[in-house]
Amino acid sequence: MRQDSAQGDGVARGDGAARGEVLASISTGLVRLHSRYYGKGPTKAKTYLVNDTVICILRGGFTTVERTLIDEGNADAVYQIRRSFQQAMEDHFRKVVEGAMSRKVIAYMSQIHEDPDLAVEIFVLEPGADGHGDGEVVSGLHEHLSGEAPDS
Repeated sequence: MRQDSAQGDGVARGDGAARGEVLASISTGLVRLHSRYYGKGPTKAKTYLVNDTVICILRGGFTTVERTLIDEGNADAVYQIRRSFQQAMEDHFRKVVEGAMSRKVIAYMSQIHEDPDLAVEIFVLEPGADGHGDGEVVSGLHEHLSGEAPDS
């Protein structure tokens, strides 16, 4: 597993373009998983790296069925379906982040918000080489539009 020993996050701090590409690959990978397994994916995704935490905010991903249930006051059913999906897909989601970051994910959490239509995927990475995050906040610059044809 590759790690930047000076920074401990597996992503070189000095190369913003490389960091952006890593975060873009996470956004793209998560959008592809949603698109493939739901039949509809988010319209936008943006990924951030904050210390040892990867946060991906996904916009516009509810299916027509989910939106109908929410509009009819049955949002609890959508939350339950999404929780079940999170559990079923956890290994796939972790692999996207671990592959991009070259670090192990030690915790994964997911939450949705119905208005506006948002989902957030949070991944906590194993501590860096120094045993903890370096305190630096690094934001992702990538937005993925699902209008682009995702690879399956």
